[in-house]
Amino acid sequence: MSAQLQHNAAWEASPLAFLSRQFIEGVPKTPKGVTLSGKTALITGSNVGLGFECARQLLALDLSHLIIAVRNQARGDSAAQKLRNEFPKAKIEVSIVDMASYKSIQSFVKWCESLSQLDIAILNAGLSRPQFERSDESKHEMTCQINYLSTALLAILLLPVLKKKRGTSEPAHLALVGSDMSYWAHWTGTSDSVWDAVDDPSSWSSNGAYQISKLLLIMFVGKLSEYVSPDEVIVNFPNPGACRGTEFGTDGKRSKIEQFWMSIAKPIVGRTVSTGARSYVDAVAVKGKESHGSFVGEGKVKPYPQIMYEPAGKALQETAWNDLMKELSFAKPMEILKDSN
Repeated sequence: MSAQLQHNAAWEASPLAFLSRQFIEGVPKTPKGVTLSGKTALITGSNVGLGFECARQLLALDLSHLIIAVRNQARGDSAAQKLRNEFPKAKIEVSIVDMASYKSIQSFVKWCESLSQLDIAILNAGLSRPQFERSDESKHEMTCQINYLSTALLAILLLPVLKKKRGTSEPAHLALVGSDMSYWAHWTGTSDSVWDAVDDPSSWSSNGAYQISKLLLIMFVGKLSEYVSPDEVIVNFPNPGACRGTEFGTDGKRSKIEQFWMSIAKPIVGRTVSTGARSYVDAVAVKGKESHGSFVGEGKVKPYPQIMYEPAGKALQETAWNDLMKELSFAKPMEILKDSN
C-alpha cells in the first residue's frame, strides 16, 4: 500500500522519475485471461479521450454492460454508437451526469440504484481551466469543484450502490482517476481551511490548481479507504501519466509554459491514449486489495505525494476531510460511510 512507500516518495516527484515513468516503466499490458464477462461498469467522462479508450479496453475484456456517464446526451450517444459497432454483443447505454451540479450527481446515483448490477465505477471526468472561474452552485474554484469536490461526492454516494449491486462475492472496484502532477503540488495555504487557499484568485494558476485538486483527491482516497472494507469495495487512484492525443487542457488561452507543454513537449514525452487508459484497466481489473486506498501507476502501487507523510501534510489531510464533510453535509456523507464500514 502507498502508506508504506514513503522511502520512494521523493524519487517519484523528481524529473528523472517522470521521464522513467513515461519512457522506461510504461504501463504493462493487461494479462491474458483477465475477463469482465458478466460485469457492469460505469465511466464518467467517457465520450472522448482516456475515458472512451478505457471503455473500449473494458469491452475488449468482454465487459457485459457499459454505462457511459456524460453531461451531453448527443455526445454520449455518438460515443455509444461507435462502441456498439465495435462490440455488438455488449449492452451499452448512456446516462447523464453534470459534475458541476450536486443535484445532477445525486440524480445520477438515484438512477444507478435502479441497476440490477454494478461492479466497477471509474470516475474519470475532470478538467483544467485556463482562467480562474467559480462554480455557480458552490462558489468554489471550478478545477477543485470538478476534480475534487464533485468527484468525492459521487464516490461517497456510489459506495453503497457498489457494495449492494456487485454481481459476485468479489469486491467491487471504485477508481478515482488521479495524476502524477499531484507529486508536484505546492500547498501555500494553512491547515485551518482548505477553501482559503483554493478559492483565492490572487495566488491561482491553471497548473497549480490542477495539481492541488489531484493532491486533495489522493488525500481523500487515502482517508476514504479507512471507512470502506476492501472485501467489499476496493478504492484506488490510477495515474494515466501524461498522454498525447487528448483534448484535455487545450481550451482557452494558456500561459506560455502551458502552451509550450501542450504544443511541443507533450507530443514528445506523452504516452498514447491507449497506454494511459491501461492504467485505469489495471486499477479495476487487475489490482486487488493491495491497492486499496493507494496511488496506482505503471502496473504498481506507488507512494503518495511526499507531503502526505509529513506532519503538515497529515494535518492538511484531516482539515481537508473535515472541510469536505461540511461542504457535502446536505448529502449526509458520514452516515453513508458509517453504514459502508
